[in-house]
Amino acid sequence: MNAARKVDLVLEGGGVRGIALLGAISELAAAGYRFPRIAGTSCGAVIGALVAAYQSAGRPIDDLVDAMHAVDYRRFAEEPRLQRAFGPVGDGAAVLLHDGMHSGDYLLEWLTPLLAEAGVRTFADLRILDDPECGLADYQRYSLVVNVSDVSRRVLVRLPWDYDQYGLHADEQPVAMAVRASMAVPFYFRPVRVNTDRGTVTWVDGALLSAFPVRMFDRSDGRVERWPTWGMKLSARPSGHAPDEPLDGPLQLAIGCLRTALDQESNRYRLADEGISNRTVYIDTGAVRSLDFDLDAAAREGLLDAGRRAAGEFLATRAPAPGAP
Repeated sequence: MNAARKVDLVLEGGGVRGIALLGAISELAAAGYRFPRIAGTSCGAVIGALVAAYQSAGRPIDDLVDAMHAVDYRRFAEEPRLQRAFGPVGDGAAVLLHDGMHSGDYLLEWLTPLLAEAGVRTFADLRILDDPECGLADYQRYSLVVNVSDVSRRVLVRLPWDYDQYGLHADEQPVAMAVRASMAVPFYFRPVRVNTDRGTVTWVDGALLSAFPVRMFDRSDGRVERWPTWGMKLSARPSGHAPDEPLDGPLQLAIGCLRTALDQESNRYRLADEGISNRTVYIDTGAVRSLDFDLDAAAREGLLDAGRRAAGEFLATRAPAPGAP
């Protein structure tokens, strides 16, 4: 494969809106691109894992689009009958008893066999073995990186890169469980607890610390990149013309501080762009919210179309690379 048609991808998290990421990736794949490495957070980890697995198996991305149509998205937010009967009180009890309203079990039930059909169970199945010119350190030679927030150690965890920090062998760890940890929105889904050589840690949604780590694959040795890294964000391109408004009172100030902390990475890129916007596919998902798991088929198809459209517009702005087909 010509390097001019290779790009690494970094996928932002955003709940059910991640359907749009698959639409964008399918558009890039249709244009002849392949993705040697993919990093993702939350729903970006879900899509990234599936794309990496399908590529490894030599299966077309369109097959993955078909598979996504069969997902019962409502089951991501399913609750036991008793909890559902008590409404908000039941949800509160679930948080107190289990640290989350929803188990997250459906993700594993759905994702594990889908990955297995493509020959992927552990990270050993996603090792980069077919690139003799690869200069990556051994612990980085994987086609997928999943971002997780460790709230015990208070650090961002990059899986499988950082498994050794926990006394775990990366090649033996299930891909689906790493993805499950990355999508564990605090208090909405139960966190994932991991036994380590020092005790037990708690992992939650990677977006808590890094929703869009677009520089993850950038070289740090000063040498020229072999191919680019493109990011995908689940929002419209920032215009820079939004009105400035004061935050009045302690409640608004607290909310503003929280939003700033959670969005600090993308905010920094807007203020000191350094070319980040020029390599980012901005996907406008409209009024769809991250936790709208009851979307109907038309709305889901609309997200796929939004992703395809955004990727097509992005490609239209790219100058053809030398030697590109």
